Amino acid sequence: MSIEVYFAGAKKVIAKLEGFTVETDQPVRAGGEGSAPTPFALFLSSLATCAGIYVKGFCDQRGLPTQDVSLSLEYKINPETKNIAKFIIRIFIPAHFPEKYDTALIQSASLCAVKRHLDPAIENEILIVRR
Repeated sequence: MSIEVYFAGAKKVIAKLEGFTVETDQPVRAGGEGSAPTPFALFLSSLATCAGIYVKGFCDQRGLPTQDVSLSLEYKINPETKNIAKFIIRIFIPAHFPEKYDTALIQSASLCAVKRHLDPAIENEILIVRR
C-alpha cells in the first residue's frame, strides 16, 4: 500500500490511500482551524476501531447481536516521557449478553493488528462493562 500526503493550507494535512481521502488538522490553539481530527486522534481511533472489528467479528460468528455493543478507549500518559503508558479499552455489552463470552470478547479485542504493532512496554487493559 502507498499513502500520498498533501498539504491543504494552514495546518491541514491530507492523506490519500486506497481510494479514500483522510483529512487531518490541528486545533486552533496549535495554529490549525480544528476542521478535522489530528493525526494523533486518528491513531487512537484506529486502535479503538481495530479492536471493535475483532469484537464485531466474534459476535457475528456466533450470531450475537451487536446493536447494543460498543467500545471506548482512554489512555494514560507517562508524565516523564510524555508518551502513552497505558491504553484502556472498555467493551460495553447489554446486561443480557451471555457471560460465558466475556473472556473471549477480551481476547478477540486483544488480537487487533494495530495493538500488536505498539511498543510492548505500553500497558493495555481490556474490560467488559455490562449496562
